[in-house]
Amino acid sequence: MDKILVSACLLGAPVRYDGGHKRVESAFIYQWRTEGRLIPVCPEEAGGLGTPRPASERRGERVFAETGEDVTDAFEKGAAVALALAQKHGCRFALLKEGSPSCGALQIHDGTFQGNRIAGAGVTTELLRANGVRVFSEDQIDALAAALRA
Repeated sequence: MDKILVSACLLGAPVRYDGGHKRVESAFIYQWRTEGRLIPVCPEEAGGLGTPRPASERRGERVFAETGEDVTDAFEKGAAVALALAQKHGCRFALLKEGSPSCGALQIHDGTFQGNRIAGAGVTTELLRANGVRVFSEDQIDALAAALRA
């Protein structure tokens, strides 16, 4: 039975930059949790950033906090922790938070802190994909369920 690396905020953990969560109510998530398949992670906390913390966005290959601080190293460290966790548990799939500079699968914020999104992926998503993990966003739960059945 495949394990799934999952953004902890999608499970209701208060780990987002603002101290909140983005819990997703889904029959699939409930089933996967009940089956013990979910491996939660918050790459930003794993990288040493506290909660709450200043919002961050990607600009090219770098990540900056809204304070102007370059926090790329923490994001890369968190991505490495997430990859190690995925490898330890044999996760071939991940369900990550869309729009996040760590976890975005299809879109991220554009680095202007104006709420604009662009096509792109987060630091953790890129590292996971480079190592063979298929990443889905919370908007793609049905597609993840189909991939698990395949």
